[in-house]
Amino acid sequence: MSPLKVGQAGLGYWGKNLARNFDALADLRWLCDANPAQQAEFAAQYPNARVTGDFTEMLADDELEAVVIATPVPTHYALAKQALEAGKHVLVEKPPAMKAGEIDELVALAADRDLVLMPGHLLLYHPGVRKLKQLIADGELGDVVCVYGNRQNLGIVRENENALWSLGVHDLSVILYLLDEEPSEAVAHGRAFLNEGVEDVVFCYLRFPSGKIAHMHLSWLDPHKMRKITVVGLEKMVVFDDMELERKVTVYEKGPWKRAESYGEWQTRSGDIFIPKIATDEPLKLECQEFLRLMGGEGDRRKVAEDGARVVRALDRLTESLRG
Repeated sequence: MSPLKVGQAGLGYWGKNLARNFDALADLRWLCDANPAQQAEFAAQYPNARVTGDFTEMLADDELEAVVIATPVPTHYALAKQALEAGKHVLVEKPPAMKAGEIDELVALAADRDLVLMPGHLLLYHPGVRKLKQLIADGELGDVVCVYGNRQNLGIVRENENALWSLGVHDLSVILYLLDEEPSEAVAHGRAFLNEGVEDVVFCYLRFPSGKIAHMHLSWLDPHKMRKITVVGLEKMVVFDDMELERKVTVYEKGPWKRAESYGEWQTRSGDIFIPKIATDEPLKLECQEFLRLMGGEGDRRKVAEDGARVVRALDRLTESLRG
């Protein structure tokens, strides 16, 4: 079976990583960027690919099967729509749109044409996050009641994108993936301290129809660099810490045990701490492989698109709350 023919728009910092993977996994036919310097650099690095500054020219190639979009966020919706209308499968970096109406339009367009629309939610392909999902699915944690994320650092301070959109999209995609529900309530509070109208610190609360809740603390004004997801079950609890080199996932045999006879208090139990071995596969490579599998007819391409839409809809609601 001949390699799938892929083109890529956007050759910046993250685009370089995508191009490297698709050059190894597929037939990287086209590279597109408005910056002539980027065009020259990538033309030298990938001599078998055609390089252009014209997105329409790339789409006009009838042999091209898919387009990878790694351009600035405000351009994602328009470029993804154009690519889908041209009959191309699409992998678009997060978030694929900035409004609920926009992502719903893209999902409907992809479904109508039986095309892949895959958002680039990298953490969903991290072996550590996949382990969290497995623990929940296998019932290892008991009833899951709460998930919370900490994504903090001192910098990089953004001027055009607040902490919710810059940082929150990562943890939000993981929370919705783990719980597999759309929130019934989405509330966000934050403040802009450094750049007017651009919140540096944001706290988010999500409540789900099942009664589960989730929380996100997002900030680039913090003394600690944290990339952590905690899942609280009534039998066990688990932490995914992406800052750890080896201890990515830690399972704690802790939980409420029984009511004490006096004062109505709860006794708790504390057992073993377990650190499962987590594969070191590159999450981006796994993501790119999944996109190619979906193109090849494996997996549920409609669910992948709809799962991405849930993230944008939740972001839209949190943004509305933040502005309220």
